[in-house]
Amino acid sequence: MQPPSRRALALTAVLVLATAVGTITTTPARAGFAATIAQLSEPEGYFDSDNLISNERSYLQVIPAIRESRPEGGVYIGVGPDQNFTYIAHTRPSAAYIIDIRRDNQLLHLLFKALFQLAPNRAEYLGLLFGRSAPAPGGQWERDDVEHLVAYIDGARPLPDPSALRARVDGVVRSFGVPLSERDFATIDRFHRAFIARGLDLKFESTGRGSRGYYPNYRELLLEADQNGRRWNYLASEADFRFVRSLEERDLVLPVVGNVAGRLAMAAIGRRMKEQGDRLGAIYVSNVEFYLDRDGSFDRFVANLSLLPHTPRSLVIRSVFPNFYGRVQMTPGYASASVVQRVDDLLEGAASGRIRGYRDLLDGR
Repeated sequence: MQPPSRRALALTAVLVLATAVGTITTTPARAGFAATIAQLSEPEGYFDSDNLISNERSYLQVIPAIRESRPEGGVYIGVGPDQNFTYIAHTRPSAAYIIDIRRDNQLLHLLFKALFQLAPNRAEYLGLLFGRSAPAPGGQWERDDVEHLVAYIDGARPLPDPSALRARVDGVVRSFGVPLSERDFATIDRFHRAFIARGLDLKFESTGRGSRGYYPNYRELLLEADQNGRRWNYLASEADFRFVRSLEERDLVLPVVGNVAGRLAMAAIGRRMKEQGDRLGAIYVSNVEFYLDRDGSFDRFVANLSLLPHTPRSLVIRSVFPNFYGRVQMTPGYASASVVQRVDDLLEGAASGRIRGYRDLLDGR
């Protein structure tokens, strides 16, 4: 008998862990996907928000710079919920890793993955996400602009009882082969029902603090534009939606539990990239570097970043909020700014001592 592979051992370990917290529902149909995210993940940490959607109204400000850099074909790495899909659409990676300290983010991305599998176009995807009745059949939805999609969701009534939809989505989630407990399915159900209940008014919320008045809702994120008035959200273009969907269908969007400054997940992603001959196209870190600096782990993030194979075109995408030292100019009416930096500039600045933490990072950007 051949000894078990490392991938099989990793999957077995997750099965044992899940058994300890609840009943397991799994299928071997897509064991490669399940084993890979198990192998790359590390124990979860804590962050005090639901992160169902972004609170970064500025997220499109960097799209022109990203497109000018032309990082196509590289690997994408990002944190958080579905703002990643817009960055994926415009970096056109060969694969994407969504790494987040919260396991809830992995569960949220399993929900998104199921919806991509069920929905052939943007209108049906939004209908499934928000529990609205299916749009009338026809090709117009593939040609319509995002304002019409927003109007469709706003004008459609929520399903009176989403139980059938929820059961259908959970059935697809089970087909991914990821070992999940009943508690995990309850979390996915809670997330989906939040989208259904609040519709496009849904906002980012922090534990114990609710949602700030200046946080954008989902409608505003969909209708957001860059400084030149161009809408770049992945749901503003059928071609961009289909690109992201094609990665999801091929199991090439991998939601990993991990800390970008941790000791396991980022190193494991770096090793996998080297084994497959991949190079980093872009890494989106939101404002995580602020928290890493505060907790004394910024240097470990830089060390992890240095382990990722990259090129002179590789980018770091970050967001900055005004209470973070006030060193980045905000566009009037915005509570955040989004900026890009070459990975090499960050690594070289850290190596020379010019960048020792978040304050220096914002000075050099």
